Amino acid sequence: MPGRGEDCYVGPVTCRCSKKRQNGSGGYPCVDARMSPKKRSMPAMPKPDEATKEFFRSVVPDHPAVGVRPMFGNLAAFVNGNMFMGLFGRELFLRLSEDDQALVQKAGGGPFEPMPGRAMTGYVVVPEVWRQQPKKLATWVERSLEWAIVLPPKVPKPKKKQ
Repeated sequence: MPGRGEDCYVGPVTCRCSKKRQNGSGGYPCVDARMSPKKRSMPAMPKPDEATKEFFRSVVPDHPAVGVRPMFGNLAAFVNGNMFMGLFGRELFLRLSEDDQALVQKAGGGPFEPMPGRAMTGYVVVPEVWRQQPKKLATWVERSLEWAIVLPPKVPKPKKKQ
């Protein structure tokens, strides 16, 4: 019988939690494994420090259609309503074409995974070392903007009546 904090396994989900209940087969599946995704506990959202936020603001392109706004305690830059770059804790991610994503990953970047194991399509985390290479980073940020600016503008959803 698994104890608190030991691995439990149900279907495709393996977890390490203390929410164990015995099922009919004698196992102790995690309650979260049987819940809908909306009710499962989420990992803590990483937050950037002030220096990282300042760094982000310094690399956002100066373009009239670009705006920066908060996203889940982090910052993101948008063009025509489409997010094209952002922070996730200390990580800087960009929206790029598949070919450009492959180049960034080859240079040491990685997939952007706000939830472990679930990469966000179209986005890639840039290598940490690029923070010390402003020209290289600026080139890739500009490519991200160029990629996103041609996307169809996002239409804001109508506000719900209260």
